[in-house]
Amino acid sequence: MNDSTARSFSSEMQRMVFSISVAFTWRAFLLRDRLLDQIGKTPSASVPGILVSRHSIPSGAHRLDACFVRPSRPKRAAILICHGIGEIVDHWLAAQNLLAANGIASLVFDYTGYGKSQGNADWQRCEENAVSAFAYLEALVPATPISVLGFSMGSGIATAILRRIPASKLILCSAFTSFREAAYVLGLPRALLPMLPPIWRNIDSLPCCPVPVLIVHCDRDRAFPLRMASELASVCGPNGDLVVVLNHVHNEAFYRPQMSYWSNVVRKILSA
Repeated sequence: MNDSTARSFSSEMQRMVFSISVAFTWRAFLLRDRLLDQIGKTPSASVPGILVSRHSIPSGAHRLDACFVRPSRPKRAAILICHGIGEIVDHWLAAQNLLAANGIASLVFDYTGYGKSQGNADWQRCEENAVSAFAYLEALVPATPISVLGFSMGSGIATAILRRIPASKLILCSAFTSFREAAYVLGLPRALLPMLPPIWRNIDSLPCCPVPVLIVHCDRDRAFPLRMASELASVCGPNGDLVVVLNHVHNEAFYRPQMSYWSNVVRKILSA
């Protein structure tokens, strides 16, 4: 086997491992959360002063399921949410309602292979999906500044697409330094890391970030250690801010959204 064939096989193996592991993970977490009643009400169950609508976003050959939530009064800003590996659109409604109550419209979408979105999970498609969703949100909120929020796995996607979209700010919540390092701290032996694609290296991308960055991390995050957030903030230099939220765990931002967490995001989005 020549070097080119070996590299091709390695890339295809990494793609297959990524697709299988992501598909298994989100389905397993979805089953757990349904059994534990951790998913919010359906998007049709809106609250006074807040408008909720479901959308189907074209992305390449596929269509993505998405939920758009906005205040009924004039919006002050908008945000695209790139969710984590274990979530679907329905997980985020309560957090979207909270943002809308503070004058911020938001769009959250499912990547290909997730929820009701078509296709199979693939890291390049995840990035293409996010770019398509951003363009779709631009059409929904013309002449409105749009920030991008990446949560957990979504932190890698949000950072990766920044040079392809005109985002105003980047918000990274429960972020990791790189996809491989995230897998390592979650328990994958370091010897097996080459099976994963060498993608979403936030630690390398953020020093050149073209927009202001806010990194929000929980002090009781059992998925990714606080040191990862500190490392990311350090490479941002004066362009980045780090906020550590006390007495919060990894998924609390969307399970039980509170202003003690989201006020940091709201301030950053609405700042000049």
